[in-house]
Amino acid sequence: MGKDTFSDITGLPDDLGIGDDLARADQRASIRVDTRRYGKPVTVVDGLDLPTDELDALASTLKRRLAVGGTVTDDGRIELQGEHGERLEAALRNEGFGVET
Repeated sequence: MGKDTFSDITGLPDDLGIGDDLARADQRASIRVDTRRYGKPVTVVDGLDLPTDELDALASTLKRRLAVGGTVTDDGRIELQGEHGERLEAALRNEGFGVET
């Protein structure tokens, strides 16, 4: 039998993943729209403190849900092609993140 580990946040077993959900809820994503070359809009998600693999997975989920292209920058921002204000905010909230607009 393995020894259970417990979350410092909830006191519940780590296997439940509740601490991860709470950590996501504490984070506030910032959404803004920048204009790039030739006047093309790019929606930028900033302010998430996630490991690279989780940030890549979130970007992939958002791109699929919004049916757009995008990337994760070296400084930890998610950039999505086009302007996606309300739809992106709803998608981030659905993933468990708080959003600042």
